[in-house]
Amino acid sequence: MDVKSEIIAQFRQVAQQQDKRLAPLTDDLALLDSGLDSLCFAIVVARLETLLGADPFSDDEDARFPVTFGDFIRFYENAAK
Repeated sequence: MDVKSEIIAQFRQVAQQQDKRLAPLTDDLALLDSGLDSLCFAIVVARLETLLGADPFSDDEDARFPVTFGDFIRFYENAAK
């Protein structure tokens, strides 16, 4: 499974498990408007670290936090390289 597909799967799974209404996951969707809260994002990031073997948030101290869903995907794609 590629990085984008895994991220989408985790967003959907966490939203369902946390009873959140997930917005359509488009590249320009602001993460703050996704329907997930900070706990949901923490769960997604922890799961992605396990599944992808990368945590771009701790790998690069100077990294800027992604603002859109597309930024989030690219953030992980670049960390997986």
